[in-house]
Amino acid sequence: MKTLNNMIKSMAVLGLLGASAAFAAETPTTPPPGVTIVDAAKAQELHAKGAIMVDARISSEFGEGTIKGAVSVPYNPEKSAKTAAFDASQDTFDFSKLKDKNANYVVFCNSGTCFKSYKAATVLSRNGYKHIYWYRDGFPDWKAKGLPTE
Repeated sequence: MKTLNNMIKSMAVLGLLGASAAFAAETPTTPPPGVTIVDAAKAQELHAKGAIMVDARISSEFGEGTIKGAVSVPYNPEKSAKTAAFDASQDTFDFSKLKDKNANYVVFCNSGTCFKSYKAATVLSRNGYKHIYWYRDGFPDWKAKGLPTE
């Protein structure tokens, strides 16, 4: 009976975990105005041509590994809603490392449920940066494809 109760508890916990994952907000599949969405192959091509890879994840995530040569521009704290219509005035962006508004920037974070790169790309575009690329699938996709990391 004890084993059966433990199994039921385990199943309940797994069900809750699955339900919370199902309700995780997905980022839009369409990029914000002024931004081009890219996949891993295009991100790698841009990177090889000198594009600056912008890691919008928090510093601790960046420290655990990132795309080789990426610049950490942590979007933290994230206070606005995780929607395409977020209020950027609620958030903090430090783009001081991104001085050239005419350079190519590929912004990424942790996948299609991570809004940090979507929001950072949106704000960069709104602030006059000309060549913004959003790598929606982000670092986990890059790493899974065996592309260069550090």
